[in-house]
Amino acid sequence: MSDPTGRKAVAAVWRIDSARIIGALTRYTGDFALAEDLAQEALAEALVTWPREGVPANPAGWLLTVGRRRAIDAFRRRSTRDAKYAALAHHLPEGGALTGALDPGPAPDDVLWDPDQIDDDTLALIFTSCHPVLSREAGVALTLRVIGGLTSDEIARAFLVPTATVQARITRAKKALAAANVPFEVPPVAERPARLSQVLSVVYLIFTEGSSASSGEEVMRLDLAGEAQRLARILSRLMPGEPEVHSLLALLELTAARFPARRGPDGETILLQDQDRRRWDRSAIARGRAALAKAADAGRGYGYYGLQAAIAECHALAASVEETDWDRIVALYDALGRLAPSPVVDLNRAVALSMAQGPAAALPVVDALARTEAFKDSHQLPGVRGELLRRLGRHDEARTELQQAIRLCGNERERAVLTRKLTELDTSDRTA
Repeated sequence: MSDPTGRKAVAAVWRIDSARIIGALTRYTGDFALAEDLAQEALAEALVTWPREGVPANPAGWLLTVGRRRAIDAFRRRSTRDAKYAALAHHLPEGGALTGALDPGPAPDDVLWDPDQIDDDTLALIFTSCHPVLSREAGVALTLRVIGGLTSDEIARAFLVPTATVQARITRAKKALAAANVPFEVPPVAERPARLSQVLSVVYLIFTEGSSASSGEEVMRLDLAGEAQRLARILSRLMPGEPEVHSLLALLELTAARFPARRGPDGETILLQDQDRRRWDRSAIARGRAALAKAADAGRGYGYYGLQAAIAECHALAASVEETDWDRIVALYDALGRLAPSPVVDLNRAVALSMAQGPAAALPVVDALARTEAFKDSHQLPGVRGELLRRLGRHDEARTELQQAIRLCGNERERAVLTRKLTELDTSDRTA
């Protein structure tokens, strides 16, 4: 009889250990695309075997052993004396033939799961999945597939695109890596800063989409944000000497700490000024601050993610919006703007400036941004401008901006917030 706990165990082990399994198989075969296929075959075999025969004592070792033996079978079919087959066979334990069709026997932990090799394989896999030859979309899809352990269906649901689109991105990514002859390795020291920037960017993009969904019915996708946090934790463990890795983890933890207060009972969005700060996750705040302290200990000053994490820390430490150190936040945005100029940074700085010095100080900054093409198709700028005009009592102009923001907003929950602001504005005008 099939045991449903077996299928649950397969899913749990895959989510936790897929990166290590694929990384090890890539090292053994020298072929990233083949390794991913072999891991998927082992997964399919486990879905049949474990519910029927029980979960093995070493589930990850079982999957890796099956994957390696499938690799040997593939190379044997090509040539029984092939050099790759000989190299792979050398790594198999003595008496490694399968007992029956599906039982790989006990996994030799000393061979399969050497901790240093696991870390090297996982880190190499992360750098490979986020290689600069890949587009941002392909890098995200491949990272979620091979590092996060998500299926194509799960990635498609997260980004609200067809499964076929995700599968095509992953296929193109594998072909691009093969065509560019990308080596499976942790980059040389001289190449790591540039390559690490791409890795962190992919993880940040995954979290950003999870924390503020660009479209759909939900304001957040917690599973996606959670995957990004998990990836950041892996990186911080594998690269403890990189301050920006700790900074990114700090930013993600401090931002995620506010998640419990961002949604109401019916899923509606609750803005920062209206959140019950008692619901903020204090453990996440503590973890975020500890990670930011590690980044600061490097003595190099905050980088791109460190400055954002420091801003998030200001919010985390404040008892209310009124008690927030808005002057420090403005100064941090000034530094961020000098380090990485961006219209989004300028807009966020304007919001902070409006809280520190009033809406009149911030409006010229927003007006200047409105004269550019930066936010042509985004609801963010008219949303901010509408709020500033409302606070200044210029209600007719505010109404026009809020209506524009509603038209451009692709997320239903955020659109509901903007609609509520517009309704409140109309109501205040009628009762004035």
